[in-house]
Amino acid sequence: MDYRIIILSIIAMILIGALSKKIGLLKEEDVETLNNIVINISLPCMIFSALYTADVSLLPRLSILTVHMLITSLIVGILTYSLLYFLGWDKRKIWSIVIVVVLGNTGFLGYPITQGIFGNEGMIRAVFCDISTSIIFVILSFILILIFDGEFKVAIRKILTFLPLWSIILGIAFNVFNIPITSLGTTVVDYLAGATIPLIMISLGLSLKMDGLRNHFKEAGLASMIKLVIYPLIGLGVLGLLNITGFEHTIGFIEAAMSSAMIGLVLAITYKLDWELTSDCIFTSTVFSLVTIPIFLMFIL
Repeated sequence: MDYRIIILSIIAMILIGALSKKIGLLKEEDVETLNNIVINISLPCMIFSALYTADVSLLPRLSILTVHMLITSLIVGILTYSLLYFLGWDKRKIWSIVIVVVLGNTGFLGYPITQGIFGNEGMIRAVFCDISTSIIFVILSFILILIFDGEFKVAIRKILTFLPLWSIILGIAFNVFNIPITSLGTTVVDYLAGATIPLIMISLGLSLKMDGLRNHFKEAGLASMIKLVIYPLIGLGVLGLLNITGFEHTIGFIEAAMSSAMIGLVLAITYKLDWELTSDCIFTSTVFSLVTIPIFLMFIL
């Protein structure tokens, strides 16, 4: 499908969410409910379905996409931390930005774009890119515990109850060991998976606040520049370094161009960082990504 139609469709669904809040059809507090449905039900089904039906022979090859995203995030994270430390920012503020630039919205935004343009084959590769987000989330949790004395048990519980991570494990396991889920199971999973993208976009529209473009404008602008321009360009270099070509190269670059992940706000709140700054950066990068992503797509499609 034409990527322009996909982007316009995504924008339309986001606007439906924003309009629903404006006219009182939905409330901002409904975001938490919608996100819980997505994270705990529909998104795990979507990931499981993609991996369960994937060609098993592709799995070892596609794991390089996870490595690609991890290396890119590591490089960008180190560069961002070094830059902000040099500028004299305080520790909490630095980490509030670092989590924004290393955690990409490879799932909530990446899945709709890759699936819409490339179908299930694109979605499978996007899942392997998104695995890195789960790994980085775990790594950051432990780092922030060590730095800011967070509760170790809380971090472990959040990691162990993160259902999208389990859907990756189970999707691959059921595929590799050829475990049947019956026609009924397949139908239910597919129905629930189909709700993911609309719910994500409507939730995103409900959560958008214009304050993000006014508060912390300089910090949010810097974070967005790093996340939406520097990150994908470094990602492009890493793709070349790892000799990733063809379809995997295309999906890897598209996923590297995604905006900041909303899950970063969970870390900011849990470890008492400057969560308002993190929230404003996520919002700003999301808005600007609706311009930068189509530009990148123009050059690779």
